[in-house]
Formats: sequence, structure tokens, C-alpha cells
Amino acid sequence: MELKLDPWGAVHVDDYSKLFEEFGISSFEEILPKLKDPHPYMRRKIIFGHRNYDSVLKAMQQHKPFAVMSGFMPSGRAHFGHMMVMNEIIWHQQHGGDAFAAIANMEAHAVRGISWSSCRDIGINEYILSLIALGFQPTGHIYFQSENLKMRDLAFELGIVSNFSEVSAIYGFSGETHISHMESVMAQSADILQPQLEEFGGPKPVVIPVGADQDPHIKLTRDLAYRMRKFLVEVRGDYVSVRGKAAGEHLMRAAESMLKDAGYGKVKRYEEHIDVTQIQDREALISGALLEEIEGRIIKLETKHGDFGFIPPASIYHRFMTGLTGGKMSSSRPESHIALTEEPKEAARKIMKAITGGRQSLAEQKKLGGEPDKCSIYEFLVFHLSEDDKELLELDAECRSGRRMCGTCKKDVAERIWKFLSEHQKAREAARERLWEFGICV
Repeated sequence: MELKLDPWGAVHVDDYSKLFEEFGISSFEEILPKLKDPHPYMRRKIIFGHRNYDSVLKAMQQHKPFAVMSGFMPSGRAHFGHMMVMNEIIWHQQHGGDAFAAIANMEAHAVRGISWSSCRDIGINEYILSLIALGFQPTGHIYFQSENLKMRDLAFELGIVSNFSEVSAIYGFSGETHISHMESVMAQSADILQPQLEEFGGPKPVVIPVGADQDPHIKLTRDLAYRMRKFLVEVRGDYVSVRGKAAGEHLMRAAESMLKDAGYGKVKRYEEHIDVTQIQDREALISGALLEEIEGRIIKLETKHGDFGFIPPASIYHRFMTGLTGGKMSSSRPESHIALTEEPKEAARKIMKAITGGRQSLAEQKKLGGEPDKCSIYEFLVFHLSEDDKELLELDAECRSGRRMCGTCKKDVAERIWKFLSEHQKAREAARERLWEFGICV
């Protein structure tokens, strides 16, 4: 069966390796050894894939500017699945990234029919308070889409290089799809590219932490970033070619002059491209360092002349949490998730009723052992409630051997959930007094 990623539908992925083959997502395992201080999600392979995260990692390691951005649609209660994105934003902020969090009220209003006032109430009381309580710092940017005029102006610009046929093909839109739904797609692309605007320091690597169902937004935005560029820089054999995708005569002359002044080699301008041949630093050409340097100079040239110079955004993808009732954890099914504002007593009740990876009977469990990789209870420990990798390995072994019963696990996780939510909700109340630090007016 063909796998389709739908940002607004119910997506359950049984085999994440299919995403590498069908959608061109790269495995995160190749990145992991390069990280000195990986987030537990990375270490535990919860973050399983990426697009171009190498660029963000390099900026992080070299202490150069980079950003992290993601958003939350205020259509329901924030739950532990949403907390994964919050934690990933905060981790990148702690590692030097300029952090952006959008409350996608335009999307919620257009796609879900949520009123503007409800979007604001849900956005603040469900998402923003929890984000701050988890550690998001005021150096970052939290905003509502409808109130961000810079982002909306950018969305308008992106609409110029998009068309109905393309957007319809990506998202499955039909003639019945209303225009505002399509506009919300452009708003999301503008959200993703906004950290590269001049007021935020200009073009830089930006990572978007998302679930795999959001990949259509990432792919579209990467394409749009490319289309907004005036030049394409590429290595062709033993020389570098700077191709004028949409550069006029004035910009071509400026690029030619810049390349000559840089002294990389012989520079010759043609009608639609500029070639740098007889390159002096062959090692830099072979390693890719020269391409990166010329690309950086071209980007600066574009922005100097009033263009955007966008770098295609990077992304990381995390596994979906299994719902307590099976399938994907969903905001629209209260029994499938535990909200961050859930009464601790109610959360514990849900845990005790949840589907596990256990067998049909106690005798069968002791004989065959459990299946922790299919257990929503064990997932809570792996994703959120245990900081000890050794403990998780021991619990996994005990479950598979039949020495540990589901009731024991449920009771343990229910107690941890109770403790976590009690502490988190106190932190949320403290965060309410700090909303002004983030420019949020209640």
C-alpha cells in the first residue's frame, strides 16, 4: 500500500525505513556519532531521520548562527506528543540556536474552523504556558501567525512562486478546497523561512523538528527557498559555475566583480552564468569548502541587493507516540493521549487502562514474555519518564523474559506521570506570570 503523509490526517507509520526510500529522508544514525551531547530522543533513536541536518550540526559545532523553528496548531489540548516538539526546540535553543515557536492560529481557523478567540485561548493556555514551563527562554520568539505581519508579507511573496496545481498535488487539494486553507500552507512555509529574514540576522541554517506527517510542508518550503534564490552555485568537474536563475544584468555584473576580487581563479561571465576556472586551491574545490565559501558570498550579495538569499531549511523527524488505546496519539481522541493539563489522578487512571505489549493471559506472559516495542506504557518511559538508559534496558529485558508483568509497569508509570504532571503544572502557573517577558498579552 502506498504511504501518504498528510499533515491534517491520521497517519500511522509501521515501518519508518520506508520513509528513507519513498520520501528521501536520511537516517539520523549517520549524524548521531558527530553529536557530543545528543538529546535522549536522538540517542534512543526516537529521532530517526533528517533532511540536511548536517548544515545545522556544523553551525552548532562552529558556534555560527543557526535557528530552530516549529509550530503548534491550537485546535485541542497539548499532550505528550506535542511536548516532544517543545523539548526539541528547547534543546536547540540551549545549544545556541535562535528559537521560534509559532501558534498556527491561521491554520486552525482555516482548517479546523476554530474561532480566533478560542485559538488565542488554547494557544496560550495549552501550548505557550507548557513551552515556557519546560524551559523555553525569552531570547526566543513566540508568536501567533495572524499577528505576525512580517511573516504574512513573506507568505504573500512565497505565493508568487507557487501555483494551485503544485500545492494541490502535494496536499491532495481539490476544487472544493477553500482559498484560506491554501493560504495557511503559504503561512507555514513563511513561518519556516522567517528566521532567515534580515531582522533576525539574515540567511542561516534552520532546523524544523516535526513528525513525519509534516514532511510535505518541509519539502514544499525547501523548493520555495530554492525558487526565491537568484543564483545557483555548483561544481562542474574542475570548475565552479554560478548560474543566474533569476538574476538581472546588474546582479550578474555584481557577482562577476565579487568573484574577481575574491581571487579564486579565472572568472568569465556569460549571458546566464559565471564560471570560475583555473582554481588555485584544488583541495578546497575537492573537499567542498570552496563551494561553501562561494555560496556564502553569493547569498550575502543577494541580500545586499534586497533579495532573500534563503538556505533550504533542514528538518529532523521523530517517531509518533503510540496512543493509549492503540494507533497514533491524537488530540481529537482524549482517551488516546494524556494532556499536559490533565488532572494527575485522571492521567493515572488512563495509564492503568491503557493497551500494553503484554500477552492475553498471565501464564502466556510468563511463558512468551511481553513485547515492549509495541507497548504504549513502555514508550512513556522511553520518550519522557526515564533519564536512565540502563534502567530502560533492564525493564526491556525483564518484560521480554516474562519476569515483569504489565500491572507492575502500569503502576510504576502511573506514579511517574502523577509526579511529572504535578510539577509541570506548578511550573505552568509560574510561567503565567512571565508571559510578558515573551511579548504575550493576556
